[in-house]
Amino acid sequence: MVEVALRNVTKVYPGGVTAVRDVSFTIPDGQFCVLVGPSGCGKSTLLRMVAGLETITGGEVALGSEVVNAREPADRDIAMVFQNYALYPHMSVYDNMAYGLRNRRVPKGEIDRRVREAAKTLEIAALLDRKPRALSGGQRQRVAMGRAIVRQPKAFLFDEPLSNLDAKLRVSMRVEIRKLQRAFATTSIYVTHDQLEAMTLADLLVVMNAGQVEQIGAPLDVYEKPASTFVAAFIGAPAMNLLAVTAAEAASMAPGRAVPSEGAFIGVRPDDLKLDGSHPGPPAGLALDLAVTAVERVGPESFVYGSPTVGRGEIIVRVPGTSAPALGDRIRALAAPDRLHLFSMAGWRLSA
Repeated sequence: MVEVALRNVTKVYPGGVTAVRDVSFTIPDGQFCVLVGPSGCGKSTLLRMVAGLETITGGEVALGSEVVNAREPADRDIAMVFQNYALYPHMSVYDNMAYGLRNRRVPKGEIDRRVREAAKTLEIAALLDRKPRALSGGQRQRVAMGRAIVRQPKAFLFDEPLSNLDAKLRVSMRVEIRKLQRAFATTSIYVTHDQLEAMTLADLLVVMNAGQVEQIGAPLDVYEKPASTFVAAFIGAPAMNLLAVTAAEAASMAPGRAVPSEGAFIGVRPDDLKLDGSHPGPPAGLALDLAVTAVERVGPESFVYGSPTVGRGEIIVRVPGTSAPALGDRIRALAAPDRLHLFSMAGWRLSA
């Protein structure tokens, strides 16, 4: 277990392509950090620099008190779980899990103890004699995790380990990964483009965009107070609604909050919009007249899409219960002033 620190880390590829730019943050010992962002944002490159699989153009990566920029991957005492499992097809589950320990000349008895303990924890003890081709995708991923666990490393690195699994299995494996990380209390860095996965796994959430860190914080803090329109639109399912408004409109919707003269973006979560008359409460700061363009029914709730008569873009309203407006209906959606988020036209949060 160790604290992991990144200090002004930069990666520039030949030809001048900058994949990661001046990234700095610290992961406390034993914490689970998730790097999340769209494809191409630099999150996997950053993880590979921590692992030593990519050279660092600028800045430092430190494990505890030691800067490891010049250390080979095998000398960093970390374990990595890949998206494609990376199992040896000709080896049994037992041998796949034991392989790294044998290379480090760990005593045979200690190898056997670690492999069998990890297999029991991962519920794959009955599979130790099988070859990877005889395993399901979920079982192969457990073997890959077991291979990392037996190393007892300073840190775990996960590079989109669940993206090859079906939706149901992803949910169960996500729960298992979090349980295991808490049980071993090993500092972990996990890369994903799935914001729901990121929100449910992370102690520390790092949202990346175009090679830079857009926001760092606890998942609920990032959700409740997104630092930018990018974070607001990326974190949350469905995404936050964003409307471009004039300074006068913003001031009337969110009284008492400073608004630039050029106008602002008003943001509101679908959960915070209520259909007129369905939830009596304080006066609305935002009132939108919508023509219903689509309805997604998802069991105990529905997501209603509407086209506003003012502003641009589509608005999403979460409607609890099994009844919802029909396609073509006209509805009025309201949001209280304290549930509105205010962003500059450049896309950055203006107030708390």
